Amino acid sequence: MYFSISVQELTRINEPTNQRMDQPTNQPSSSSLSRVKINQSTTPPEIYFHVGLGKVASTYLQHRFFPRLQGIHYIKSTRYRRSPQIIGDTHYEKYFISREFDQQLEDEVKWFSSFHPHARPIIIFRRHDGWIASQYRRYIKNGGYLPFGEFFDVENDSGLWKIKHATFYTNLEILERYFGSKPLVLFHDELKENPWAFFDKIANFCGATYNREDISLAPVHRSYSEKQLRIMRSLARNVFGEKQPEFSEQPVLHWLQRRGRLLACYAILYPARLAPSFVVPEEELTPKEELRKIREFFEEDWQRLKKYAEENNPG
Repeated sequence: MYFSISVQELTRINEPTNQRMDQPTNQPSSSSLSRVKINQSTTPPEIYFHVGLGKVASTYLQHRFFPRLQGIHYIKSTRYRRSPQIIGDTHYEKYFISREFDQQLEDEVKWFSSFHPHARPIIIFRRHDGWIASQYRRYIKNGGYLPFGEFFDVENDSGLWKIKHATFYTNLEILERYFGSKPLVLFHDELKENPWAFFDKIANFCGATYNREDISLAPVHRSYSEKQLRIMRSLARNVFGEKQPEFSEQPVLHWLQRRGRLLACYAILYPARLAPSFVVPEEELTPKEELRKIREFFEEDWQRLKKYAEENNPG
């Protein structure tokens, strides 16, 4: 996952609409650690839970922004499974947990809410066509071979990913059902157009602060090129077979199996950068006409999301 916007584009963005965060009057300096209050009462802590989605710059936020929030204890995505134990063993007034979910969102929300049913959820959406295209690119990067129409079929719903996986409004209903409160709803386009205003919304929602000089707008990862992914798709079936990869539930073995798969993929992707153009398959990775159909099909769902955010987001 990467933050699909150039640094130059971000640095041209206008000043934020909310209060200036780069000139705080009573904030700690950029060199100081964030100060999180210790909870000395019996009142339960405030918990803020960023649930994704995937492919909406979640990795960027987990590396560049969330750890820089001040006045709240951030639990890294790699420690998500241990977060209930961490919260139980420590005594901060506020916690921020981040983990991106897609198809597994309801299962994970159900699990986390069994420990903390009053957590305040945060979710970020992206236009359906761009989101599905990005999910497909990840699928190919990880050794998938199906053409786009067999990965997502908006007309007959016979693809690997189903229409229900991209019906985003359902996610809001899930979050309300398990946490009993309205989530903060944000949009990937907001982050691209004005990151400071986007950051302000999250900070204000959590009652946290941050310093602008602490935040890098540089992407965490660069995407693979169209050429690299076309070559990967053309080779993947012969290299990895047609069966979807299955990994062990045992953590160490799971990590080793997944790491082995990724290394095999990298062994194709990196040399593909140097491949001459005549060996690159001509078939378009994500056909524009298919993306147009997807955007049109999900337009009502998108407008419902926008209306929900307008009516329920704070401020």
